[in-house]
Amino acid sequence: MSEPGPVAQLERNAVGLTDVLFQSITSMAPGAAIAASIPLGAAFAGGALPLSVFIAFIGMLFTAVSIGQLAKHIPAAGSVATYNAVGLAPWVGFLVGWAYAAVEVLIVPLVMLQLGYTVAGEWNSEQSSFPISLWWIFMVAGTLLICFLVYRGVKTSTRTGVVLGFIEITVFLALSIVLVIKAGNHNTLSVFTPHFANAEGYKGMTGVIAGAVGALLAFSGFEAAAPLAEETRNPRKNVPRAVILSTILIGALYIFTTYAATVYYGPEKFSGFAAYANGVPWDGLARSVSVVFWALVLFAIINSTLANANAGANVFTRTAYAFGRVGAFPRWFADLHPKYKSPRIGLLVELLLSLAVGLALGFKYTPQVAFGIIGTALVVIVVPVYIATNIACIGFFARHRKDEQHWVLHIIVPIIGALLLIPGFFSVAGITGVPGLSFISALTSPYKYAPYVMAGWLVFGIVILFWLRSRRPDAVDKVAHIHLEDEGM
Repeated sequence: MSEPGPVAQLERNAVGLTDVLFQSITSMAPGAAIAASIPLGAAFAGGALPLSVFIAFIGMLFTAVSIGQLAKHIPAAGSVATYNAVGLAPWVGFLVGWAYAAVEVLIVPLVMLQLGYTVAGEWNSEQSSFPISLWWIFMVAGTLLICFLVYRGVKTSTRTGVVLGFIEITVFLALSIVLVIKAGNHNTLSVFTPHFANAEGYKGMTGVIAGAVGALLAFSGFEAAAPLAEETRNPRKNVPRAVILSTILIGALYIFTTYAATVYYGPEKFSGFAAYANGVPWDGLARSVSVVFWALVLFAIINSTLANANAGANVFTRTAYAFGRVGAFPRWFADLHPKYKSPRIGLLVELLLSLAVGLALGFKYTPQVAFGIIGTALVVIVVPVYIATNIACIGFFARHRKDEQHWVLHIIVPIIGALLLIPGFFSVAGITGVPGLSFISALTSPYKYAPYVMAGWLVFGIVILFWLRSRRPDAVDKVAHIHLEDEGM
């Protein structure tokens, strides 16, 4: 059999630090996290939720440091897959990449469902004649828009991400400043202690830790700069900076916005915050300030879904490209547009899967339930990916950079990062009965099926791995290849 021809290369030096920084920032979807996911922790942490968010930030920072250390030495579109292939073993890298591709391909349908039901729901609340059932129009339109931006190349998509990310951060930051001012003498640092951890059944540090587990997952996506390494100027410096800086900046934003909401709403009654304003508490806070802020927050949430989808599509297409060029995925995933250098076949797969998964689940259940199902499936896989990558950091410096190995950065930090993620996995997977984690509830139908579907995907990946080992063993080994080394980057 003849060897396949050379694979087209991604556009070198196309983006800089600001571009990849916002690639990571928007992948965390800070606007959506502030408005939707973080408030859920109030049911556990009560008025001590700011402390929970601070603990979650410190916890995720350990993993961000580990990934940043790997990104400094391994600039590759395969990102976490390549890190694990080099740090542990090629077959581990393949399975991590297989799992990570599933995570990232689900980002677009996840947040486009949120876009659909948010726009349709708000339109209906202002004009009752507009049917909520038309949510799918906004989902499809948003998906097409995002795929068009990514199709136009990394410069277009990342610079759009900079604009969108700046808007959502500015809106929530401005509203939070107003809330702090309006809180007046109710401002208090005691929300950073267990003093107001008064949720029924979760008083004290038990509730704080439970709230932190949920908040931890609001940081997922911080590593999204890494798959753009081969398109980034000076990737060994800019990608690690983007990974760490995005975690710190968004961590500070999460802490401040949660503090603002807590002291304005009232820490003593904050355990009911998630249910405020019919389950959209930040809309309620914004309305209480002015209708202008309500409109801005709504816009920021919509904006956040678009920015998050844009980042997710970038990550999936680059991961699929990296696997396609070495033969671990079908080689047509490595096909690039001749002008825009975008992975067009991977993008087509993203488009078709996003519409198929989002519409099928949205119509079978509701878009809100579909959002929960996909979100559960996504997080139950991404947490083990982070855990494995922490371990890969230890392996990489022990095996390949022994002279640079630092016992804190390359042993202690990854171990702590991995250990702190374990409760998050048990929580999202609904695994009950774990000592010290009594706050975890079993998943109900249909959410409980999501972990099984993802487990099936991993089993299928293991089957593919064995097939590749027997037919194309070099394809698995090449997952560990760093394609920028030959260029001295």
